[in-house]
Amino acid sequence: MGNIIERSSYLKKLIDKKENGLIKVITGIRRCGKSFLLFNLFYDHLIESGVDEDRIITIALDDDTKVAYRDPDELSKYIRSKIVNRGMYYILIDEVQYAISKEELKNPEEIKLYNVLNGLLRLRNVDIYVTGSNSKMLTKDVLTAFRGRGDEIRIYPVSFKEYYSFTGGEKSDAYEEYALYGGMPLVLSGKTDAEKMSYLKGLFTEVYFKDIIERYDIELPDVLEELTDDLCSSVGSLTNASKIANTLQSVKSIKVSSTTLSSYLNYLIESFLFGKANRYDVKGKKYFEYPSKYYCTDIGLRNARLNFRQQEETHIMENVIYNELLCRGYSVDVGVVEISSRNGEKKTTKQCEIDFIANMGAKRYYIQSALNVSDPDKMETELRPLKNTKDFFRKIIITKTSMKPWTDEEGILHLGLYEFLLNENSLDI
Repeated sequence: MGNIIERSSYLKKLIDKKENGLIKVITGIRRCGKSFLLFNLFYDHLIESGVDEDRIITIALDDDTKVAYRDPDELSKYIRSKIVNRGMYYILIDEVQYAISKEELKNPEEIKLYNVLNGLLRLRNVDIYVTGSNSKMLTKDVLTAFRGRGDEIRIYPVSFKEYYSFTGGEKSDAYEEYALYGGMPLVLSGKTDAEKMSYLKGLFTEVYFKDIIERYDIELPDVLEELTDDLCSSVGSLTNASKIANTLQSVKSIKVSSTTLSSYLNYLIESFLFGKANRYDVKGKKYFEYPSKYYCTDIGLRNARLNFRQQEETHIMENVIYNELLCRGYSVDVGVVEISSRNGEKKTTKQCEIDFIANMGAKRYYIQSALNVSDPDKMETELRPLKNTKDFFRKIIITKTSMKPWTDEEGILHLGLYEFLLNENSLDI
């Protein structure tokens, strides 16, 4: 058990990219640890590497004492005033979205902040790091706006491995706690259960919703909240804007267009609150336009939004696995396998689902998440789509057990949940 939460994989990424001539853009949901990574862990690394304090320029734009520097011109003047010789300077700027106006967002090429940062790069003795909590003003536009000089590092809430390294104890007990309260760093800071619940609930109303409503001029904040509740309640279920619109009208008597809901869905994803997994036809090698699956970026936030009432282990485990795959750098889809069978003269075709297709470069893994497969029929149901992919990529089933990994006669790897979460190389065992 440690005194601080180790974010060693992210710190290594920053160290590996140090002085590479690019603007390091650290993205992720607010309060997931971006500031701590940059202003504490990376700052301490620089000091320990022999960098003088006066060569590290730090500005937290969400600090109300730094409001003046939200004007890119003032920010530029301040930074340039600190650069007094030709030695290397490290510029660390937190929450850069505060220096980007809503008007500028409509035409990212005109965002003044990007010109300021690009201009600083031309000094040749600066190394720039920025954090931001909204992908619209960073991820999507980073390559064009930074003229190819942007280098994104996406960080996530604390993974179970990071969590367990901090808490120690029995793996099963640690997982149950993690599956309830999630991995937002402040949840691990010695709070009582009541304080954890209150903190997580407050993040939605006091931080996330306020950010989204202000940034996008949301006209129907009640609909945004209802949409969030629906997504949290149905993690791992196929849905789309039209389906949610129908549900809101029939269940809540709220009439709203699917176009509005589609926009709100995008805002929730751009703010890193949810991830979207598209459906992929394994044999047809094509994507379906809709429906898709949505997962909450932090399972504790999901539970808090539902007042900790809906504790379906199956959906929670699936969400945890999805987040872990993203943390490891995979892009994640939902697999669809068409299976044909014949009964006499009658031929039937059925679409079966693979929970996750994890891709990274040339690597691909087909993964099923199953809470319990002690029943042979349940096991066969889970394995059937894996057996029918008709290709040679790795096929894996993850169950909530402590068993050691083993491979069956079909070549399918059976993994226990804790082995998967704690061993970053578990998919290649």
